[in-house]
Amino acid sequence: MNPGRDAAEAPVPSPDAPYDADRAFRELLRGLRVWDHPLPSFDASQAPDAPLPLFRRWLREAAEAGQPEPHTMTLATADAAGDPSVRIVMLHDADERGWHFGSHRGSRKGRELADRPRAALLFYWAAVGRQVRIEGTVTAADPGESAAALHGRSTGSLAAALVGRQSEVLGSAAELDRAADAAWDRAVREPDAPVPDWTRYTLRAETAEFFQGDARRRHVRLNYRKDGATWRRELLWP
Repeated sequence: MNPGRDAAEAPVPSPDAPYDADRAFRELLRGLRVWDHPLPSFDASQAPDAPLPLFRRWLREAAEAGQPEPHTMTLATADAAGDPSVRIVMLHDADERGWHFGSHRGSRKGRELADRPRAALLFYWAAVGRQVRIEGTVTAADPGESAAALHGRSTGSLAAALVGRQSEVLGSAAELDRAADAAWDRAVREPDAPVPDWTRYTLRAETAEFFQGDARRRHVRLNYRKDGATWRRELLWP
């Protein structure tokens, strides 16, 4: 089905025709809509001199537009051999030091960041047709800052951290249920329970690209590049 065609015009397969899973999947993809709603404009010439104020404004505007969980982000890392991995994590803060998130040092991303302390972040906000890509170096906070960051979060966050063993092979769902229940009970009883392996990480941006989608594919891409103590701004072709 072409995206621009009415559903009534789509060819109806014969009930006797054999089911073609590949064809059905491709038709599903072609029928999906992208940005089927008005999008905001973005005048890159009016952007601030540094990326942080623009990022904060865009995240707030995404939340106001109804974007679910606008503070979630894709985190890409690589192991010692250069093989990449990617996952969704939650943004804990963004300030002059960088973009902050947390994890266990023993998790896959924790081990990879120990081997290669560089990462990339991606925020995608479909409600406003925007994405932000950030790349840079990652540093681990000291135990005191990490503990303060964890204990300033919710009971559920502490319970999840207490379960630990992230990325290890799980024997059964029942094993997880027992560990999660015990961790929740402890988090309620001991809101300051220590989790020595849990670490706050900070990505210090070296590049930050702001992408504003356009229904006619004339996307606006503004890239910030760190140059010493200042930022250089440049437009990129879509």
